[in-house]
Amino acid sequence: MAATVPGIVVRFTHPDIAHVVEAIIFGVAIISSAFLLAWGAEAAQVDISAGLAIAVLAFIAVLPEYAVDMVFAWKGGKGFKEFGTACQAGGSEDSSPCTLALANMTGANRLLIGIGWSLVVFLALYQWKKRGLPDREIKLDRANSVEISYLALASIYGLSLPLKKSLTLIDAAILVAIFIAYTVRIAKAPAEEPHLVGPARWIGSMDTRRRRSAYIGLLLFAAFVILLCAESFAEALVESGKAAGISEFLLVQWLAPLASEAPELLVAGLFAWRLATTAGLSTLVSSKVNQWTLLVGTLPVVFALSSGSFHGLPLDAVQREELFLTAAQAVFGVAVLISRSLSVREATMLFGLFWAQFVLGAVVPESAHGVERIGVGVVYLALAAWFIFSQRQSAKSLFRDGFRTSYAAMQAED
Repeated sequence: MAATVPGIVVRFTHPDIAHVVEAIIFGVAIISSAFLLAWGAEAAQVDISAGLAIAVLAFIAVLPEYAVDMVFAWKGGKGFKEFGTACQAGGSEDSSPCTLALANMTGANRLLIGIGWSLVVFLALYQWKKRGLPDREIKLDRANSVEISYLALASIYGLSLPLKKSLTLIDAAILVAIFIAYTVRIAKAPAEEPHLVGPARWIGSMDTRRRRSAYIGLLLFAAFVILLCAESFAEALVESGKAAGISEFLLVQWLAPLASEAPELLVAGLFAWRLATTAGLSTLVSSKVNQWTLLVGTLPVVFALSSGSFHGLPLDAVQREELFLTAAQAVFGVAVLISRSLSVREATMLFGLFWAQFVLGAVVPESAHGVERIGVGVVYLALAAWFIFSQRQSAKSLFRDGFRTSYAAMQAED
């Protein structure tokens, strides 16, 4: 908590300091908040189910991403109101708020699977090697079928978004409805006795009133710091990059999301480092459900409110290609998790495909970027089809558990 104080002070006083120094100060505040989030969510499992605690943690951890994207969507709506369909708010097409809102969202979603999911496995692999344990795969509980199933539902719908010229309020209603259904479903999970260590164990050992006050206070304080510092952190990084001659679109799509995703990546990494691998991976899967439903769904709502119209968030050809690639990666991620496990080989595939597309985008001519995005998206979908076909029996039971089987029945097996 003490380490967040410089970030809070700088955020309110706005001293004249270098952008790099600002980024470091805000970054330390966000990293510190990630530790508070992890301890608070773990201690909360004494009173609520692990699944619901993870869902709350995942929601708070993605608040930086919401903050950054909402700012771009709001500016895009203002620009649309003033300039019409161009939605440029006075800028070029590549740097318009509408373009940057989609760039930030698609970059964040792809980072979460390509870097985040594989990071949990690689950290666990290091710990297995260090402890002389054989390589293994991360196993999710049967109850985690809920997160995977709702992510599958959102990902299938996501494949329809690149076929449209705008993200509409109808899309928003459907995606938010999926998120609400997911939240209602996961809230029915019963509480269970958690295995706590460190500060979480200390908080969990308190009497009921003090314990609940402590972890609720931690979660609220962490959320406050993240919301306060996230946008400034991203802006400081972007300005630092501009000074180095890096394009704004590239910074918004990759560097800013990497900063705003830091809390959830750090929380999942902490879990993986302690070999609480199920909690680590399920945190990121839950975050993906949040981002691919509520985050995407609220963008058209914010845009409509800002523009004073019912018009959807405009999509140009590049944005539709980015959406297709992001949705295809999500479908592949779901296909990999059909077995409720993630092996080192599968994590390497997620990591390798993410970087392959990243490198291809950097080396191919700009005129071929559309072909490159669609091509990598098709590869994702082809691999997803192979995984689904080879595990079709597991897919049936997973979706049955995710949408219908009671938590009592699933936890009895676990």
